[in-house]
Amino acid sequence: MKITTLILILFTLLCIQPSSAQSLDPVRIGIDGLSHDHVHGILNNYQKRSDIQIVGIAESDKKRAKELADRYGFDLSMVYDDLQTMIEKTKPEGVVAFNSIYDHLKTVEVCAPRGIHVMVEKPLAVSAEHAEKMKRLAREFNIYLLTNYETTWYPTIYKAFEMAVSNNEIGEINKVMINDGHKGPVEIGCSPEFLAWLTDPVLNGGGAVTDFGCYGANIMTWIMQNEIPETVTSVLQTIKPDIYPNVDDQATIILTYPDAQAIIQGSWNWPVDRKDLTIYGKDGYVEASDQHNLEFRLNRSAPKQELKITDFPLETNDPFSYFSSVIKGEIKVKNTDLSSLENNIIVVKILDAAKKSAAEGKTVTLK
Repeated sequence: MKITTLILILFTLLCIQPSSAQSLDPVRIGIDGLSHDHVHGILNNYQKRSDIQIVGIAESDKKRAKELADRYGFDLSMVYDDLQTMIEKTKPEGVVAFNSIYDHLKTVEVCAPRGIHVMVEKPLAVSAEHAEKMKRLAREFNIYLLTNYETTWYPTIYKAFEMAVSNNEIGEINKVMINDGHKGPVEIGCSPEFLAWLTDPVLNGGGAVTDFGCYGANIMTWIMQNEIPETVTSVLQTIKPDIYPNVDDQATIILTYPDAQAIIQGSWNWPVDRKDLTIYGKDGYVEASDQHNLEFRLNRSAPKQELKITDFPLETNDPFSYFSSVIKGEIKVKNTDLSSLENNIIVVKILDAAKKSAAEGKTVTLK
């Protein structure tokens, strides 16, 4: 009996050891495009990472590739002219897209049939038509399709959500104000390769409305747990036509729900960088003024309180570690999560409606 038990234990250990070892292996990651300046985030410390391994890069612009190779020390032999060739040669498990928003669909069209998971930079797509095609491909081929936002990694927005949504500490939510942007991509020194499509109405799907309106749409959809707004009303302007002749640089979007309203302001005209959120309830408010600073009043008579938020509630506070953990099955993505496909399909619908509202000068009904 003891010998049988020992054999069973040894057999069990042999069975689980390969799985444990496999989970420690870095996830093989490919990069599609180098034109998006957010690519610096993954290249900056990739050689020191143990969670991911960059196995290949798809980029046809050899000048851009050499510039970044010289800066970050990767070998140009890992750069291929197109995504399909890169995948065939390097066999990535996941691909992160740092190309134009218009090209996100092409990334998914190549990756999904091969069972390769994808994470794109915000927003998911240039249009609801593109987004729906991407969704169908992800569902058909059973891949993860995530969208990365800088604000997803802000501890303050999770604390604000906890107070306002999870714990109902400020009473029933009736208004949310979300402001995002900076002085403008030209003004802050974005690369020519980035500007070439960021200021193109087709390749980016718009100007500030796409670039920064998506943040507010993403966060409000999260707060409302994927409830689609009843109406979208938007005003888009170009304050600096000499710099941005083809796209808007100022966007104001109003979303209405049965008992709440959101005002989203995305701009390339702020005097300072902004990524802030204020949630108003029946009794009080909570404001995430940046990544770490939070203030709130729980009711009319309560004094204003300020907190420094450093604790992060998710398993990781890094988008690429998050992506690798999702691929490994260590993190389960909920439909209402900020990076989820379900949330970001709604985001693109909101942006489409905002552009339509501004073009037609009237409110667009979504429900």
